[in-house]
Amino acid sequence: MKKAILSAVVVAVLLVSCKEETKDKVIDASDAVGAEVEQAVDSAKLKAEKAVDSTKVKAADAMKKGADKLEAAADKLKESAKK
Repeated sequence: MKKAILSAVVVAVLLVSCKEETKDKVIDASDAVGAEVEQAVDSAKLKAEKAVDSTKVKAADAMKKGADKLEAAADKLKESAKK
């Protein structure tokens, strides 16, 4: 009888200790995943900011070229009007 009770206590202690280890592992894994997700979001944010900046520069260049062409066309129109 004593052996059965002692065996049950040992099994219960092992189950509780394994449960705590598993719980700790799950907490560690969820923390790691959270950190990875946060890092991925930060990386995506930086990439998006770079893309927006690049688009702004390209748009400014396109507007400058368009303005130059419009000015050249206006000059040609003025020249032809003088004739």
